Amino acid sequence: MDWISSVAVHLIDTLGIWGIFVGMILESACIPIPSEVILLSGGAAVAIGSMSYTEVVFAGVLGNLIGSIIAYYVGLRGGRVLIERYGKYVLLRSSHFEQAQRWFERYGESTVFFTRNLPFIRTFISLPAGIAGMNFRKFFIFTFLGCIPWNMALVYAGLKLGMNAYLVEDYLHPISYAVAAVVCGLLLFWLFRKKRKHA
Repeated sequence: MDWISSVAVHLIDTLGIWGIFVGMILESACIPIPSEVILLSGGAAVAIGSMSYTEVVFAGVLGNLIGSIIAYYVGLRGGRVLIERYGKYVLLRSSHFEQAQRWFERYGESTVFFTRNLPFIRTFISLPAGIAGMNFRKFFIFTFLGCIPWNMALVYAGLKLGMNAYLVEDYLHPISYAVAAVVCGLLLFWLFRKKRKHA
């Protein structure tokens, strides 16, 4: 995690506002570069006057949007094919696609919007949305709206804390790990239940 964080900081040190933009594209395209580090560093740059608050938030949101669209289309074009071909080995069947599609038809807007503000999950939510074939227009709108609060809050925290922004990162990492653990636990529980039912 420290190495990944240093990569994120190096991007910003080297490319400035473009580093924030590129870093957020990578983060939203399911490459786990922590947005916390990117945006807090951007906020610290605002504090010393080398960037403006508006441009850092704009670069972050735009990067989020582009990276999320990439992940969405990877899921839509490639993820479905892979799961249809190999899903049986992890107890995934075509009926699960139908369930996922129904879920995203009913709750996709709120799911995409709210998970954009959750550590860990926000990085990967675009992939299942694409695999489930969520309506792209809705995905685009609610991804855009959902990215704004996260970006604004973290850049503002970095602005207020300045060079001490890393303190927030220290608190956010355990939260990210906890969310990841819960998600993995729920997935394993679901697979266990499916395996027992299948048996």
